[in-house]
Amino acid sequence: MFQLELWTDGACSGNPGPGGWAAILHIPNKGTRELSGGEDHTTNNRMELTGVLEGLRFLKEPCQVVVHTDSTYVLKAFHENWIAGWVKRGWKTSAGKPVANQDLWEQLIDQVNRHQIEWVWIKGHNGTHFNERADQLAWQESQSRR
Repeated sequence: MFQLELWTDGACSGNPGPGGWAAILHIPNKGTRELSGGEDHTTNNRMELTGVLEGLRFLKEPCQVVVHTDSTYVLKAFHENWIAGWVKRGWKTSAGKPVANQDLWEQLIDQVNRHQIEWVWIKGHNGTHFNERADQLAWQESQSRR
């Protein structure tokens, strides 16, 4: 199974507001592919989710992927098994409210199930090259929609 790193980020100018996402696919000693996009009216959490989703969606076959994200929202959904609870409760939070971004979560679950994923949280804006680059791409996308 092919192995690679996925570095993702999302940005929003206002929340909600114009937003951008980025996904960087990196194969050590081989190369890097940058993806980015955005929406005119969105939220930061939607852009964080979209970065991961689009990065995984780009892969044409199942892979071993180390996903690097500075989003605790995305990370905790998998590390703390929030998703299983949401599904069990019919896509409701523990407070009984509808889960935000259900459409993206469902698509992301489909992509995650295709791959072997290791989730890694990285502190944002700490000088890590690919995290900084993903932030830059996402921010540029959000600014281009203002």
